[in-house]
Amino acid sequence: METLETLVRAEFAPKTVYLNTASTGLLPARAVDAMHSAVQSVADGQPSDMFADVEAARASFARLIGVPAHRVAAGASVAVYTGLIAASLPEGAEVLTAEADFSSTVNPFHVREDLKVRTVPLESLAESVRPGTALVAVSAAQSADGRIADLPAIREAARAHGARTYIDASQAAGWLPFEADAYDYTTSVAYKWLVSPRGVAFLVVPEDLGGLTPLFAGWVAGERPWDACYGPVEELAHSARRYDEAPSLFSYAGARHSLALIEEIGVEAVRAHDLALADRFRAGLASLGVAPVPAPGSPIVSVPGLGHRQRELSRAGLEVSDRAGNLRAAFHLYNTSADVDRLLDVLSG
Repeated sequence: METLETLVRAEFAPKTVYLNTASTGLLPARAVDAMHSAVQSVADGQPSDMFADVEAARASFARLIGVPAHRVAAGASVAVYTGLIAASLPEGAEVLTAEADFSSTVNPFHVREDLKVRTVPLESLAESVRPGTALVAVSAAQSADGRIADLPAIREAARAHGARTYIDASQAAGWLPFEADAYDYTTSVAYKWLVSPRGVAFLVVPEDLGGLTPLFAGWVAGERPWDACYGPVEELAHSARRYDEAPSLFSYAGARHSLALIEEIGVEAVRAHDLALADRFRAGLASLGVAPVPAPGSPIVSVPGLGHRQRELSRAGLEVSDRAGNLRAAFHLYNTSADVDRLLDVLSG
C-alpha cells in the first residue's frame, strides 16, 4: 500500500499553507478530475451515470463509519437531517444539547417551539441526561475549538434513561475512528475532513430506519426511483435511501473519489498524522507563552485572543479561521511539520 505521504503528494498541491480544514477541506486531484469529466459529459450531451457515483459514495462512507450501506441516506445538508430528526419528536419532548454547538446540529430543535431544548456545557452532557430526556444531540468534535465529546459516556447515559442519540460527525469523520452503530442517528457533511465537494452529506439511521417520516421524500426516495417520478411515491425505499435528498450529482461525482482516498490511507493513519501536527503546534504555543483551548486528541487548535490576526496570517500565505475571537488552526493529511513551524514563526513576530 502506498504511504500517506506518497498519496498526498500525488493528490494535493495547495498554493498556501492551508490550515483551515475545519472550514473546508481541500479537494484531491482525483475528485477534481472526476468533476471536470462529469461536467464535460453534460456539456457534450452524453451525461455520465452520476447516480452510480452517489451509490459508490454512500458505500464508501458506510465502510468508513462501520455500518452497512442500506442504513445510510445521501443528501446535501446536516441542517436538513437535523430537521428530519426534530420533526419526528412528539410535542413536549426534551432535547439535550451542548452549549455553543454548531447551529446546523441544534437550531432545528429550537425552531420547534413545542420542544423543550435544554443546553448544558459539553463536559456536563452525559451527567445531564435524565428521565424524560428524549434525545441527546451533539457534535462529536466542536467546530469552534475542537473539543471532543465523551461519546461513550453520552451513549451509556442515554441508554440508561431511554433517550436516543444524534451525533454530528462533521468535524470528526475522516480523522476520528468512529462507529456509527453505537448511536441511533449519525450525520456528517463530507466537505471538511472527508475532503469532498460541498453538497454532500449523509445520515445514518438504525436498522429499523429509526421511525422517521420522510417529509421531503421525492422520486429518488422510491424503491424503484425511475418508476416514482409522477404522482405520489407508491413504495418508499426499504432502506435509508427513503431519506435521500435529490443529490447534487456533480458533487457526488467527486466525492466518491475523495472518500476512496480516505479509505486508501485509513482513518487511523490520518488521525496519527493530524494529531502529531496539532501537538507540535500546541508545544510551540507553550514555548511562546500562549495557551490554546484544552482539546486533547483533536487536530483542531483554538487560541483565545488571537483571532484578529487571521487577516495578517492570510496575507502571509497562511489560511486559518477567526472563530469568536479565537484563532482556529486545523491540521489535516496535506499539512506538514514545516506548515506548523511557519505558523509559529509568523505568530511569534
